[in-house]
Amino acid sequence: MTIAHASFSSASGGSARGRLFGIGVGPGDPELVTLKALRLLRAAPVVAYFVAKGKRGNAFGIIEDQLHDAQTRLPLVYPVTTEALEPPLSYEAVIADFYDTASEVIAAHLDAGRDVAVICEGDPFFYGSYMYLHDRLAERFDAEVVPGVCSILGGTAVLGVPLVYRNQTLSVLSGVLPEDELKRRLADADAAVVMKLGRNFDKVRRVLGELGLADRALYVERATMANQRIVPLDDVDPMASPYFSLLVVPGTPWRG
Repeated sequence: MTIAHASFSSASGGSARGRLFGIGVGPGDPELVTLKALRLLRAAPVVAYFVAKGKRGNAFGIIEDQLHDAQTRLPLVYPVTTEALEPPLSYEAVIADFYDTASEVIAAHLDAGRDVAVICEGDPFFYGSYMYLHDRLAERFDAEVVPGVCSILGGTAVLGVPLVYRNQTLSVLSGVLPEDELKRRLADADAAVVMKLGRNFDKVRRVLGELGLADRALYVERATMANQRIVPLDDVDPMASPYFSLLVVPGTPWRG
């Protein structure tokens, strides 16, 4: 795994410990970053961000222009993403070790008196990678989470569809679910959003068809980003659906 290590001498010269900030930077459009997020981000001596090997990072790309030269950029490079691992390695073990290591790198900055802002696309506590650092560090350091606009809300906004009406309930589902479980949950839902599509897209589309929901379902890739795409369900290439895509089955409209 690759995590940048910086000098850990205290910038403040005192014994005060730094504060940890988990900052949601929204679904992609830089104008959807909150004022609070910008204020804390610009004030942080260290800005940490998750990134895949050889990539720039979506969250970092959202806020890069807001940073100044004096801030330390701390990339946290995932050792694996979706690639298969040879036995006896397992994704869960490798990624848990990565979060352990990343937490200690950040803890060294905090112990040295430097605040650290960990940016997270969408919201830090909604499928956000920051939460795994929070679980490891929040009991040791002062930690504050700044909520962000999540991809579900960005997606429904660009699709132009209300998500839930009146007393309807919303189900947020992972496309990774087994087909029978996904079908059961979608059948019971007033409205639903299916995330984590990728290689699961064909399975999800098949379930929607079997339930008679395909005509209601809407698909968007990279909502609010510059390369956003809204594609009819039948036209989606199941082998090319990106990680940042979602399916929305909006609630039945209520007109009073």
